[in-house]
Amino acid sequence: MLGHSPATPYTETVNQTPAPTPNAPDYLQRLNPEQRMAIETTDGPLLVLAGAGTGKTRVLTTRFAHILLSGRARPYQILAVTFTNKAAREMRERIGTLLGEPVEGLWLGTFHALCARMLRRHAEYVGLSSGFTILDTDDQLRLLKQVIEPLRIDSKRWPPQGILGVIQRWKDRGLTPERVTPAEDCDFANGQCRAIYASYQARLVQLNACDFGDLMLHVTEILRTRPDVLAQYHRLFRYILVDEYQDTNTIQYLWLRLLAQREGQQANICCVGDDDQSIYSWRGAEVENILRFERDFPGAAIVRLERNYRSTAQILGAASGLIAHNDGRLGKTLRPGRDDASGEKVRVASVWDSDDEARLVGEEVERLRAGGHRMSEIAILVRAGFQTRAFEERLIALGLPYRVVGGLRFYERAEIRDALAYMRVLNQPADDLAFERIINVPRRGIGAVAMQKFHQAARDGGMPLTAAIGAMLERGEIKGKARDSLAALLACLDRGREALPREGHVVVVDTLLEESGYIDMWKADTSVEAPGRLDNLKELVRALADFESLGHFLEHVALVMENEESAGTERLSIMTLHGAKGLEFDTVFLPGWEEGVFPSQRTLDEGGLKGLEEERRLAYVGITRARHRAIISHAASRRIYGNWQSAMPSRFIEELPDEYVTTTGAASQARSRSFGQAPAFSSTFPITARRPRVADAGDAAAPAKAAMPVGTRVFHQKFGYGTVSSVEGNRLEVAFDKAGPKRLLDSFVEKAP
Repeated sequence: MLGHSPATPYTETVNQTPAPTPNAPDYLQRLNPEQRMAIETTDGPLLVLAGAGTGKTRVLTTRFAHILLSGRARPYQILAVTFTNKAAREMRERIGTLLGEPVEGLWLGTFHALCARMLRRHAEYVGLSSGFTILDTDDQLRLLKQVIEPLRIDSKRWPPQGILGVIQRWKDRGLTPERVTPAEDCDFANGQCRAIYASYQARLVQLNACDFGDLMLHVTEILRTRPDVLAQYHRLFRYILVDEYQDTNTIQYLWLRLLAQREGQQANICCVGDDDQSIYSWRGAEVENILRFERDFPGAAIVRLERNYRSTAQILGAASGLIAHNDGRLGKTLRPGRDDASGEKVRVASVWDSDDEARLVGEEVERLRAGGHRMSEIAILVRAGFQTRAFEERLIALGLPYRVVGGLRFYERAEIRDALAYMRVLNQPADDLAFERIINVPRRGIGAVAMQKFHQAARDGGMPLTAAIGAMLERGEIKGKARDSLAALLACLDRGREALPREGHVVVVDTLLEESGYIDMWKADTSVEAPGRLDNLKELVRALADFESLGHFLEHVALVMENEESAGTERLSIMTLHGAKGLEFDTVFLPGWEEGVFPSQRTLDEGGLKGLEEERRLAYVGITRARHRAIISHAASRRIYGNWQSAMPSRFIEELPDEYVTTTGAASQARSRSFGQAPAFSSTFPITARRPRVADAGDAAAPAKAAMPVGTRVFHQKFGYGTVSSVEGNRLEVAFDKAGPKRLLDSFVEKAP
């Protein structure tokens, strides 16, 4: 059943299911045969494999209404589980519309909302009362700090957020403190996490509180250990409906299985999902849950929804051909459900670099807008947040309105603002606002009382904070950890200012972020956001290379951040591929399809083949967001701190079927390239901008290029002919005849004939 090929003949179901009833009511007449099959197969376990754009939500809500209208159950006898409150509200409204009246008493909601409702009924079984408090993240951290304080754990090396992350992952896997075996334990916090977990849970009980993860963990434990309680719910729920089953984690899977499996009885559970759209393993989702549905529920029927009502035949063909390369799937092939689903082929564009990629997208958006295309129906879907910078700056330059969905604009992100504050103080020591932002980031033992003293000293002396603190250090007025950390910070900033003329702003900023401890702070952070923040910092340092000085860069950023959105203007959307799931647009741009970027090198390193298959599912999700037009792009090279590196096209480009794809630029070469080379971006971070090493006389090096003094006529493959206007080592400034002045390495040009 795995490795379903696009060439496999279409079958409605894997197992025999009842034929749709004749003379069906109106709400069934409007459905296609597969959708009706999914709704009318009411008894026994059922898995509905709903491809992208095949009417999943319609099937789920109509099935709920059909069970009620056919008299099979009362509203309170159906358990309906969704992943978001928004989906629950939408489902409730649709059911009410189908029934012609609001429905009360529904067990309809998210996993956590339903478990909170259950836990209020049975709280005493886990040592709580029904009025327990649900703690938010801030309260959880405060409580955890109280628990670990007596253990004298180094909070810089083992931050409480990291310990809390370990505990939450155990809860997501259904592990109480007693169930965490030595094999499940970890070395984090000197191997004390399991003991901390037990103390943390005991403290929660004392406070009559639980955290978000406890809602499911406690209820699952009650159902495991209290057969009488489990029997109550078996009698109560005649039918169970589950949305987005491919995204369930271990504890959600265990909870559902306990409620659905009944000894000697048939399980009336219907799970709707798409194994080809399981893209959330990083937050605990297990695609294996949907793949083993038939083993969990023997005799289960499987209905495949393959008629897509969103995209053109060309887009569906490309997406289906790509996802067919995955082995871990149950298999289905999307086909157009509309009569007008012809359309243009998926375009694969090869560009020179990320700036060219942004220009290509900008020009295409301008062309579409001039032709009457709505901006709100255009999206740029990136693999990682750091990719947004080039597109944001290009759209601002063109005056095209945009919004970053599900996140902040690049220069508004916390880590970017922190790094910019470091740069501002480096550039201007009197910038007190910037210095206030970084003085305790990372933590340097500076409290509110100390800051008041620093400000008072600055006011009394009529000097900036940095100067006042320097004077206080010289007089010995600052003691302990704060003295050492502040002295190190000021020395780091002084060294950077002294090195700027000699080493250049890219190298100095890189060194400052490293030596200040800011990069190490994020490296030590175990949250799922930390790697992305490091990538954003990497992109920020990369952006510095486009400007001749630090001052010019900071001025540019200030102007970019002044660009305000107009609330009433239709805007293009920029978002990550993960954030785009469930959405659709007329035109979708898919940039950065290069090895190491997409598929992500980090995912490949950590997940191996499973990681690669999830990345391919993510590519499938991206393509199927497009209704009429999908444009994939990849760059031939990427600039890393002023130097160029070759970038290989993503293997996913080669896997797209030729008949559904058209190529521009050098993209056709990508479809037969070798994978023997190392990916362009193989490291998770390191900021390694340094001056090129001067080769020793004994080094085996390539012959040096002939000197190109000022006035030399040169040729560049992209920019054409130009004249060298200045020379600094191996860096040239060239006034190109058509492209204007550019700064680049001498290895990228050759003498004109």
